[in-house]
Amino acid sequence: MEKIASFQVDHTKFGVGMYISRIDGDIVTYDVRMVKPNGGTYISNPSLHTIEHLFATFARNSRFGKSVIYVGPMGCRTGFYLLTRDDMSGGDAITLVREAFAFIADFNGIIPGLSAVECGNYLEHDLESAKKDVLPLLGVLENYKMEMLDYSFHTGE
Repeated sequence: MEKIASFQVDHTKFGVGMYISRIDGDIVTYDVRMVKPNGGTYISNPSLHTIEHLFATFARNSRFGKSVIYVGPMGCRTGFYLLTRDDMSGGDAITLVREAFAFIADFNGIIPGLSAVECGNYLEHDLESAKKDVLPLLGVLENYKMEMLDYSFHTGE
């Protein structure tokens, strides 16, 4: 089998940031990296789960919601995938993630989808860790530019 696009990027050459992973027709996949890959620190499952609920809910209810296709965690626990339609610019995607993570960092309330009826693992959440775990990327995205969405900008490839 051919190597998929995600496995063709040298994960030792980049860190916290947001990157375009692939473009398939009118769908853009962004890698939203919250910790350095293989850096020894990973997002705990309860935090990742809480971020997923808040990130997905915020993204789909934002002014960009009609362009959001999917928000979901990476299995390696280093961040999230954000899939959008190509009618949403890279700059808007950066803005969306920045606004979503600011929302999560400041969130005080009941996590959306926090019941056995709404979620398949509703007891595994950690809001306090989620609020802390979004801060590194939030800081990086403060001055992020569209050209920085390209992995080669960071890896020199």
